Amino acid sequence: MVYDEGLAERIRERLGADPAVTEKKMFGGLAFLHEGNMAVGVVGDELIVRVGSDATATALARPDTRAFDLTGRPMRGWVVVGTSGIAEDAALDTWIEAGRTYAASLPPK
Repeated sequence: MVYDEGLAERIRERLGADPAVTEKKMFGGLAFLHEGNMAVGVVGDELIVRVGSDATATALARPDTRAFDLTGRPMRGWVVVGTSGIAEDAALDTWIEAGRTYAASLPPK
């Protein structure tokens, strides 16, 4: 399993003390879950964000994003943010908050 440990650590710093957040190896990378629902993850050096179906088009309009696609069929409600889209801490914070907010809107697993 290969993922950017530096990016994972940046995410950990932001989610740090939240007892509702756990880590799990998924998608060949590392996922951060809020009460069992994936919020964000790291695959390679990119960020995966679960934004929900209603926010997908808006998320994809942002720079350095694309649909999350592992099988040839994009996953609705998920986006991948490339390295330039998360280079700045403020941008990473915004994406993490979007993923956490969506995951928190779901029933706990």
